Amino acid sequence: MKKSRLFTSAAAAFLVLTSSLAAAGPAGAADCPSGEFCAWEHTDYKGQRANWSGDDGWWESWIADEDSSWANHGISGPGVKDHVQVYSRAHQGGHMTICLAPGQEVSYNGAANDNGDSHTWAMSC
Repeated sequence: MKKSRLFTSAAAAFLVLTSSLAAAGPAGAADCPSGEFCAWEHTDYKGQRANWSGDDGWWESWIADEDSSWANHGISGPGVKDHVQVYSRAHQGGHMTICLAPGQEVSYNGAANDNGDSHTWAMSC
């Protein structure tokens, strides 16, 4: 009888622990509004956030060349431009620093860090 109670108690404790972990959600998930592309001035989605629902050919001075993490929370659907291409120069000039697929979040990328100046929504990367 004692083994049965011990097993039941251990099983209950395990369920409580796993239930609370599942409810917590992914750690470090980007806080970016649905339908938008976001860029933060620091890694791990910290600092000021800029967000856009459309293309921007010339980022504001505080985020231009200061971007360190990114999230694409754009809406997908047939014929919808749902990928985001970030460029190193204004008006989508220079080279593409990073491209994000729908739902993709990047907390840091050394090649793209502090390198974005504009972006466009596209059909693919």
